[in-house]
Amino acid sequence: MITWQVEPDAAAVADAACHDIHRVAENAIAARGQFHCVLAGGTTPLAVYRRLAASEQPWDRWHLYYGDERCVPADDPMRNSVQVAATGLPARVGGHFPIPTERGCAAAASAYADRIAEVGPFDLVLLGIGEDGHTASLFPAREWPDAAVFSVTDAPKPPPQRVTLGVGALQNCRAMLVIITGASKSGAVQQWRRGAPLPIARVADPVGARVILERDCLSLAHDQASVWRQEIQ
Repeated sequence: MITWQVEPDAAAVADAACHDIHRVAENAIAARGQFHCVLAGGTTPLAVYRRLAASEQPWDRWHLYYGDERCVPADDPMRNSVQVAATGLPARVGGHFPIPTERGCAAAASAYADRIAEVGPFDLVLLGIGEDGHTASLFPAREWPDAAVFSVTDAPKPPPQRVTLGVGALQNCRAMLVIITGASKSGAVQQWRRGAPLPIARVADPVGARVILERDCLSLAHDQASVWRQEIQ
């Protein structure tokens, strides 16, 4: 069952997400000695990564992976791994494993499938959503292969070529956290709540993900939103 937590603004979402990540990491390290986490791309999670980088953790036990990557050169600012590196987080952790899309999409997908096969269940998968309800590089109205990692050649936003973890690989986790900010996401959130078969729903619903979202993501009147927040918190 999905659990929902509404916060007043994007900063509060980032603070709440960091709290959850700290808790999951602490429990994973206590139980298994390591913390394996899949990072979400896009701009929303960057505030979370900056906060994490400024905190004190047993960093040598942290290992970071990616849910998807754009097929562009290794130093291209469009890459998720480059944007995450700018937050300072990868420099602190014991293991940082970008998707090597500079090799080409097919080669990168094969290499990353081998990489994550060594991990087993991830301790945490972080996801966001786009305005169309996509997550990672799983876009609506597309057929997705039954593969742990695969190439995308027709993404509806640039660049069209990407590499993404598949549904099964993302669901192979002990916990999943979805982070959502921005009024532009309100339509996707409402569709998800109404049961539309969006990519985020297909990934997160069976796992019973936890969702932390900004109040502006709710396309409801103020009074209705207040009631809704009370019901789902």
